[in-house]
Amino acid sequence: MSRPLTVALVAGEASGDILGSGLMEALKALRPDVQFIGIGGPRMEALGMQSYFPQERLAVMGLVEVLGRLPELLARRKRLVQTLLDARPDVFIGIDAPDFNLDLAMKLRRGGIRTVHYVSPSVWAWRQKRVLKIRDACDLMLTLFPFEAKFYEAHQVPVRFVGHPLADTIPLEADREAARAALGLPLAGPVVALMPGSRAGEVGRLGGSFLAAAERLRSMRPGIRFVLPCASAQRREQIEQLLANRDLPVTLIDGRSHDALAACDAVLIASGTATLEALLYKRPMVVAYRVAPLTFQILKRMVKSPYISLPNLLAQRPLVPELLQDEATPEAMAQQIASLLDSGQAQTERFDAIHRTLRRDASRQAAEAVLQLVEAR
Repeated sequence: MSRPLTVALVAGEASGDILGSGLMEALKALRPDVQFIGIGGPRMEALGMQSYFPQERLAVMGLVEVLGRLPELLARRKRLVQTLLDARPDVFIGIDAPDFNLDLAMKLRRGGIRTVHYVSPSVWAWRQKRVLKIRDACDLMLTLFPFEAKFYEAHQVPVRFVGHPLADTIPLEADREAARAALGLPLAGPVVALMPGSRAGEVGRLGGSFLAAAERLRSMRPGIRFVLPCASAQRREQIEQLLANRDLPVTLIDGRSHDALAACDAVLIASGTATLEALLYKRPMVVAYRVAPLTFQILKRMVKSPYISLPNLLAQRPLVPELLQDEATPEAMAQQIASLLDSGQAQTERFDAIHRTLRRDASRQAAEAVLQLVEAR
């Protein structure tokens, strides 16, 4: 008797658990006999993943934190390589976490196991020579965005653009009134979402400037209101301290960033994945970002892309304003947001076109690509 299809997956953090569970569901729908091994979070385990060790042991961010955990990470990867070589899965899928997964994929591929990487690292933007390692490590790259696929095609890496799962789940048209009612916001009058980031450093560098921009907007538009989703209890406390001496009509909410985006008329937002969510909700945005001055000087030399925000990368033109470092002043932010409250349609029409491009039933597309690779043997 032939054994069932065996798929090994390794997802290193919560976002990978979401992507991995969607992919597992799609694989099950296409191949009910499939079984899963590897490393996953609670969503993947609920679908039958036999996780060799807890996913959170891989979820580590920051240079110092990684260095402190490096011996453990290297030991776990060494054991995982041997475990998977012994198990002989039909395919290995590394989900994001490129520093861990690409080295793992390299060793497995040399051992005769087909390998897939799901979610491209930002190789098109900086450290482009990593594409050579990816070409050696992967039989197939699955990308969320079309511009990434073009980069890999140019470097002779087998690739498939599958679309973005968020584009599948976020509606093409969000109900602004329902979102405002759910958040206790007035149905009439302009509302601006303030999203200075989810990490302490981001909020420390941008939070005060975002609130100062809000004060200027209020003097320009007396009826304006603001909504600010807090990523955690710690970020809420940090933001409350920044608000302590300000008289601003700001509604703080815990999480619920999608409700905030659905409810607002425009967004002042830190560069990052949240800009994609703002795009999918069709909300005009101004993107701002600051890093430490030395970091900025280093990145300026390393980054090859003319844009940093996902909307501009997807549009391949300066669709949304990017205010970086010294340009990210409260005055500039307020002026740009005020302008978008009057004339944001040019942004949102393009956002709608991009949303439709990314809306491809990503999990099923990824599953079909994986099965084609397996069956091509």
